[in-house]
Amino acid sequence: MTKRVFSLDLFTFLLLAGLFAHLSHLLLADPDDNPNYGAYHPIQDIHDPHVIEIAEFAVSELNKELRKKLVFQSVVRGESQVVAGQNYKLVVAVKDESSYPTSTVNYECVVWEKVWLKFRKLTSFHEVKT
Repeated sequence: MTKRVFSLDLFTFLLLAGLFAHLSHLLLADPDDNPNYGAYHPIQDIHDPHVIEIAEFAVSELNKELRKKLVFQSVVRGESQVVAGQNYKLVVAVKDESSYPTSTVNYECVVWEKVWLKFRKLTSFHEVKT
């Protein structure tokens, strides 16, 4: 019985030591060691169906916020950032059908998405001049 208690204690010790090593690595990690940490990176394929879906969501939310009739035209450019989920910073071209004559306007929109929770939120937007 003594051997069994000893082997269980050794197993527990090794498990805790491994956990501590992993946690200390995470807690003491220097963000400068990882150039991707928190940085925005260009989206290579702005025609990707998921990027288009995010842009259309942003335009839908813009319509609610601004009480306009904006119609999605295209993604002009975009960047993404890994956070607790993913931020998408997109410049989208929209046609403003609530104005006469109709005009095309660009908005920079930031959408926060957590795919695993089926969560999306428009966190910021503003008109941009090109």
